[in-house]
Amino acid sequence: MPRSQSTRPHSSEISPCAKAGGDTLSSQSGLPFPDPHFLKILRPLVEAYQAFLQVSDRNIASMGLTRGQFDVIVTLGRTEGLRCTDIAHETLVTKGTLTGVLSRLEKKKLVTRTQNPQDKRGQIIRLTPAGDALYEKVFPRHIRHLESYFERSLTPEEMDMIRPLLLRMRDTFRGGSKGEKRPSRSS
Repeated sequence: MPRSQSTRPHSSEISPCAKAGGDTLSSQSGLPFPDPHFLKILRPLVEAYQAFLQVSDRNIASMGLTRGQFDVIVTLGRTEGLRCTDIAHETLVTKGTLTGVLSRLEKKKLVTRTQNPQDKRGQIIRLTPAGDALYEKVFPRHIRHLESYFERSLTPEEMDMIRPLLLRMRDTFRGGSKGEKRPSRSS
């Protein structure tokens, strides 16, 4: 069955109330109800995240690593070694992906696995001397690379202001739908 033409009104046909976020049954987004307020930041947030990943991943790849490998090396570089469950908790690498990342790092002779003295079934993952040397090289280089982007877009004060807001958003999404809805703030 062929699709019917969109009945979404052209932006010039949307009522002024809908454009201002009023209580009408049409909206700029084409939703059959007023635009939720968060739509104003949703797309810019996702676009900023995607642009960040592009810049970050390109720099990490120039150092011969994947995002997951870099994350594990940086996390281990600040420790004397961690259990796999701790690495999964401390990095952005999923548990399902971690095994492959660790195997590839082991093949590159950047990490080593030893038996956990407190749990004979577990392992401790540590950087090798080559892994330590790579950490000392790639971490500062990557931080300097990213720093220029942040400094061009935000002042230190703005970074201080945005951090708690981002953490609150993260915690809300991690908590799922269990959290209470915060009262709306008016400007």
